[in-house]
Amino acid sequence: MSKLTVAPHERGVIRLFSLNMRPEEAKFLREPGAADQVLGVAGLDPEQIDIFPVSDLEDLGLYGYLNDGCGVSADQLDRNALAAIEGWVMVVRSAAFGGHATTLTPDRRLRLIGLYTEEATNWTGGPIETESAKPYSAPKPAPQDDKPRRVGSAILALVILIAIGGALWLIL
Repeated sequence: MSKLTVAPHERGVIRLFSLNMRPEEAKFLREPGAADQVLGVAGLDPEQIDIFPVSDLEDLGLYGYLNDGCGVSADQLDRNALAAIEGWVMVVRSAAFGGHATTLTPDRRLRLIGLYTEEATNWTGGPIETESAKPYSAPKPAPQDDKPRRVGSAILALVILIAIGGALWLIL
């Protein structure tokens, strides 16, 4: 397989590989560093790599996994082509590369099925024009009385004096 380039600070790209190997070998790729070896790059985040048999997806299938689970839009996916894939697959998210540019040199037993992009959130929006969004539009708080609450303080002082007086009377 030819080399694959990963752009620096790449986000939201999913690479789907078909694994042409025995199930034992595919299971071994779940071990730390094993996926690095077959992809020809070091330092991948194993939390961002999924390796599984397609049969584990049951009725969901690869189409559902990518569309519903990974957020890939339906217009990027070919349902029939994904349904025809059998055996083990490896899903590598761009977060696995930690934002670093790299060149993948996949093992000959890996076949790239496709590159897919996750739907990004549209954070743009116009200005909010409601009355409550305007500065200083909150209701004004009621003015507070700045006079000290002398009644509570006087009662507290009286209780303390009685307690001290009672203690002195018992001691003497």
